[in-house]
Amino acid sequence: YNKDFDEKKSDVKWLRNANARLSAKDCTEDPLFFKVSEALHKMEPSANSAYSLGQLAEAEGDRAKALEYLNEAAQLATDKGRKSRIYYRIGNIYKDQGSYSQARTNYRKALQNKPSMGVAYLKIADMYAKSANNCGDSVFNKRAVYWLAADYAKRAGRVDPSISSNANAAAESYRGRAPQKSDIFQEDAAGKKISFSNCWIGESVTVPNL
Repeated sequence: YNKDFDEKKSDVKWLRNANARLSAKDCTEDPLFFKVSEALHKMEPSANSAYSLGQLAEAEGDRAKALEYLNEAAQLATDKGRKSRIYYRIGNIYKDQGSYSQARTNYRKALQNKPSMGVAYLKIADMYAKSANNCGDSVFNKRAVYWLAADYAKRAGRVDPSISSNANAAAESYRGRAPQKSDIFQEDAAGKKISFSNCWIGESVTVPNL
């Protein structure tokens, strides 16, 4: 492919084939992959070429460029399953850099395209749990965030039975960190609604009845 590149770089069919083969063989770190992908994308912008360039930028640690190409790939993709996978990957990039609100936006886009993508709900649950200390105006209310995390984890298992075991275990773990019956009784909080509008979560949860 390398020796033929200069001669074939205007041949869309050749570029398409080279791009697919290199991607399938995990040769995405080879400089040739970038050359082929970029040439193809300039001549024929597609979800595949944009995604390939996003992969490469991500591998090189250029998150801004990766997000730019992956968003373009998501917009160009026509298959809903493909769209959901791309938005999920975008969500993961934002989550890894601590941009939880933008991560959730993209996980929700993934779910809009594929409602059975339970793993996206699990990711949201994890971000909520990690934000507990930054939300709520009291110890009780901060811990109440874990009920919300548990709700999302349970939802993950409901929409995707293949991960229900992990999802239910995660939900159980979150519930264990939420206020217990004695805390609810002490606060006289049973049935009350707690809002998390003071942080990025922006949702609310109803305290379980005793």
